[in-house]
Amino acid sequence: MGLRVMPAVTRHAPVARRWRSGPAPRLAALAAGNRLFVAVFVPAALLRADAELGYRWQSWFNDSFAYVASAITLVTDPIRVSGYSVFLWLLEPFHSYALVTITQHLMGLAMGVMVYALARHRFAAPGWIAALAAVPVLYDGFQIQLEHLIMPDVLFEFLVMLAVTLLLWDRQPSWRRCALAGLLIGLSALMRSVGLPLLAVFAAYLVVRRVRWRAVAACVAACALPVLGYAGWYDLEHGQFGMTASAGVFLYSRVMTFAECPAMNPPPDLLELCTTVPPARRPIAQAYIWGAASPLNRFPAPEFSPLPNRLAKEFAIRAIEAQPLAYARAVADDTWRAFEWNRTVFPNAATYDEYLFGTQVAVPPSDARRAGGYSSYAAAYGHGNPQTRAASPFAAAIRGYQRYAWLPGTVYGLILLTGLGGLVLAWRRAGGAALLPWAVSLALIVIPAATAEFGYRYVLPAVPLAALALAMAFGRDTAHPADARDDQGDLAADGA
Repeated sequence: MGLRVMPAVTRHAPVARRWRSGPAPRLAALAAGNRLFVAVFVPAALLRADAELGYRWQSWFNDSFAYVASAITLVTDPIRVSGYSVFLWLLEPFHSYALVTITQHLMGLAMGVMVYALARHRFAAPGWIAALAAVPVLYDGFQIQLEHLIMPDVLFEFLVMLAVTLLLWDRQPSWRRCALAGLLIGLSALMRSVGLPLLAVFAAYLVVRRVRWRAVAACVAACALPVLGYAGWYDLEHGQFGMTASAGVFLYSRVMTFAECPAMNPPPDLLELCTTVPPARRPIAQAYIWGAASPLNRFPAPEFSPLPNRLAKEFAIRAIEAQPLAYARAVADDTWRAFEWNRTVFPNAATYDEYLFGTQVAVPPSDARRAGGYSSYAAAYGHGNPQTRAASPFAAAIRGYQRYAWLPGTVYGLILLTGLGGLVLAWRRAGGAALLPWAVSLALIVIPAATAEFGYRYVLPAVPLAALALAMAFGRDTAHPADARDDQGDLAADGA
């Protein structure tokens, strides 16, 4: 009787089957089906690698050091929300600014993927249009620089984009998905306070799209959780239930470009906040916060404390009520800056230079607040010298790239305007869903202008949302109505 010889490959067949069904082949198949986007995505990733190698390992903004200090001490800042400091605190055991900025660069790439995936695979836009919609967030030189800053803007942008993606992925999102989106919006409000007003935009969208009341309530309630938790933490440290002691001060700075006390007839306790300088000769809004001649300096320090914040808020509300047209004009003028073709040096040269990959890198200040034997909190966080090191030839390459590769404000305005037209024309197809990213994009540039002042870094998170809304106008709603239904228990509960 002969022996039966088994083929040598039989022993390894299970391994081969696992390989064929593993993540690598699936990723290869996914890339093969989206070749155009891969061709767009890979150079964008290389640009971020060049930025990381060229400016080692972070860039600094004037607010960066306050966030790092809060990350070391875990004390909330009365000027700005400290959610980003918690993010830094979570990464602090690694003592690596490189880890922070690499994570932020990955968020930038992930937002490009979200824009493309929604436009192409959810709303069936042509592949070239979906890939083109991802170009602004992937290739804008100022976006790449923003990702390299120790600042909360990219994390805020990522959370908002993720919330939009969750709500748009199904035609009729479940209450669980709405709750998760609401939670993300609440977390975004801990990165930048402008995130909290976005809840109204999300809730209004859900109502317009006739999403069930349970889902709307879940979105609002989930958003409130991190916000209320942070307010409680702030109360324990500062004795005031809130998120900052600066909202009134910033609103005061907004109205001081036009407010005239004779028109307001303020009570005696607000007279100290008046100025005799005619509106035409007044400086920009932020001068009424940080400037030495600000009437706020007539109050005892600190400037960001409950009393001046409350009085400043009362003054600002009176000014808006007495001069609504002047307020509307101030907001419109600052909003219009977002649509100018060229970037101008605003609000001042020192701040504008911090938006650039420069030849002269910022030097973190040494301060008296020593931590763990280091000269500053910035040094303590990284356990070493926190000064940025520019390395050739990478630094020169990304610096030259940023000089020419960025989206002019006028182009953003055209994207927003064309998206509005597409939203109306495609309302029954995909336009109704496009209302969400379009409205959020507009809100992101109007809210800062209405509550404080225009800033170039405030525009960048608005651009990919406008591009997404425009791309959706060329697609169709591919979600099946049954895709978003809850389980039978949820349906029964809603029916009750």
